[in-house]
Amino acid sequence: MKLAASLRPLCAALLLALAPLAAVAAPAGRPAPAADNAAAHPNFTVRVVGQGQPMLLIPGLTCPGAVWDETVAHYQRQYQCHVISLAGFGGAPAAASTQALLLNVRDQLLTYLKIQRLTKPVIIGHSLGGFLGLWLSVTRPEAVGPLVILDSLPFMAAVQNPALTAEQARPMAEGMRRQMSQGKLPPAAQRQMVAGLITDTARISQATRWGQASDAPTVAQAMYDMMTTDLRPELGRIQEPTLVLGAWAAYQQYGATKESTKAIFAQQYARLPQHRIEMSAAGKHFLMWDDTQWFFAQADAFLKQNTAAGAVKVSKSRP
Repeated sequence: MKLAASLRPLCAALLLALAPLAAVAAPAGRPAPAADNAAAHPNFTVRVVGQGQPMLLIPGLTCPGAVWDETVAHYQRQYQCHVISLAGFGGAPAAASTQALLLNVRDQLLTYLKIQRLTKPVIIGHSLGGFLGLWLSVTRPEAVGPLVILDSLPFMAAVQNPALTAEQARPMAEGMRRQMSQGKLPPAAQRQMVAGLITDTARISQATRWGQASDAPTVAQAMYDMMTTDLRPELGRIQEPTLVLGAWAAYQQYGATKESTKAIFAQQYARLPQHRIEMSAAGKHFLMWDDTQWFFAQADAFLKQNTAAGAVKVSKSRP
């Protein structure tokens, strides 16, 4: 397998690293959401848009919930979209502590689902958000609905060596955390690297600004937590269907192929009972931005087959 292809998901995460709630009426037949208590989830905030079956949207490293704006516009007529913004990302204030960061995010999200009485919400997660979506599902399989995972893996550190364990990855992850905690790259350097993940120049500018506005220790800890948490052995606990959407085009010039990159995904998701892996032909890491219509077509078909809300034709209006 080509080295560039094997490094693709890890490079995407590293490049990113270096770098008032809306009240919505509940549809008939569904319990109204409880009043949100922001103090109960200090590691994230939530914006609620739309009505219908609940959908949780979790962004990737350094990105706020605004990265999902077009996706929310597409789904808000059939789904009640709960858009997550993690503390410390994209200019949001950092939490008081980074200790056990992603574990705290996971547990607070599960508590949020319970308090808000969200029955088996659809989870859409990009990169770090996809990892968190998987972690929610293996932790409480009965609480989570179908998953749509965008360019994410259950154990990022094992991209090059599938036999690697979380304990073996710890020294490398610790060195990375130490270096990343020291500060950010200059904006020009960060923009150059973000350009490897996104096609549109305006989007590159936006993601660069979010990266520069993110809290370095928070980003460093999030990367450390991902690099030292192996979800692969637990994937068999997931009860709901999962759609995994991957990217490879940005690394074609280095020898990556659709087949070699898809093989990495297939290996990592081998223990997941009900899943389908699809690879974008043109999109880079931000598939919801780079290959929007393909993403919507894939997600629409998947949700139509696997959710009650999907029985209603999904709006095809463009945001």
